[in-house]
Amino acid sequence: MIETGDFSNRIVSAELMEEDTAIEKGLRPLSLAEYIGQDKVKENMAIYIEAAKRREGALDHVLLYGPPGLGKTTLSAIIAKEMGVNLRITTGPAIERAGDLAAILTNLSPGDVLFIDEIHRLNRAVEEILYPALEDHAIDIIVGKGPSARSLRVELPEFTLVGATTRAGQLSAPLRDRFGIVQRLELYSPEQLSEIVLRSSRILGIPCTAEGAMELARRSRGTPRIANRLLKRVRDFADVLGNGEITDIITRTALDRLEIDDKGLDNVDRRMLEMIIKGYGGGPVGLETLAAALGEEAITLEDVCEPFLMQLGFLSRTPRGRCATLLAYAHLGYPVPQGAVQPDQMTLLDDTE
Repeated sequence: MIETGDFSNRIVSAELMEEDTAIEKGLRPLSLAEYIGQDKVKENMAIYIEAAKRREGALDHVLLYGPPGLGKTTLSAIIAKEMGVNLRITTGPAIERAGDLAAILTNLSPGDVLFIDEIHRLNRAVEEILYPALEDHAIDIIVGKGPSARSLRVELPEFTLVGATTRAGQLSAPLRDRFGIVQRLELYSPEQLSEIVLRSSRILGIPCTAEGAMELARRSRGTPRIANRLLKRVRDFADVLGNGEITDIITRTALDRLEIDDKGLDNVDRRMLEMIIKGYGGGPVGLETLAAALGEEAITLEDVCEPFLMQLGFLSRTPRGRCATLLAYAHLGYPVPQGAVQPDQMTLLDDTE
């Protein structure tokens, strides 16, 4: 029987952890020129920012979406710095009432950038207040109650809203339509991540070879946040097992001990694939059934494990359930049975168990 484990605080999780806060603050680039990767986004944003500066007006509202850990918060700070304005940061869940949003908006200065992370989690009542603020730079506040209640219109300075989300599909159509600039952030290539690792190692004063950086980058799941987190862990092994320098040999040794393989899969990912292969003959198996077998919540598997496994082509979602592909069998070293799912047979259909 495959043992169950804790899915929280995985070292290869792209979600922000407490340990990331301090290190990310010091490693974040401060300009588009320093920002590594996302070339199309950078090129377009450079044009939009320059055009807004020439018009001496605020930048259009910006929506940044994509997997977590790719630099949406960093990019918002760069936008504010490039525009020469202040940055105000909050999150969708933190704005519980319309009055909270009104307090934030009325304290903005002309041209300021308001960054709302997880904007898809905004309360609907709060969202309604946001619409006139984005379009007309004004909000309507209800003063009083009952028959004596009246609407008070408060004018706002021209500002830029930068919204970030990992689930663009959960944004309401009216909110999504009010963003003039929509940019998707993609996973990074190993070469780009290697540059980021080398830059981070220089800032942190960690000796790192190009080969060591590339080996670490290959196992970082295309995500800078994971790469920087792994850099700290590999440094510990380099200090104890080596001379303090991160080489490809030290990196392989460290990440093998952390059970992160050459594709970036950890023990949790492999357990899920092994359950499908060994427990259910490669699938299909329904998400709820798979979650029960692993002793985990279905939403955890769907949000935490599946996206990366599907990107690698190791997992397919069909109307009948989840299936392991030939690539998954080959990666885990299992013999391929007849009828195993071929990579070109994979679909992205929702599971309907």
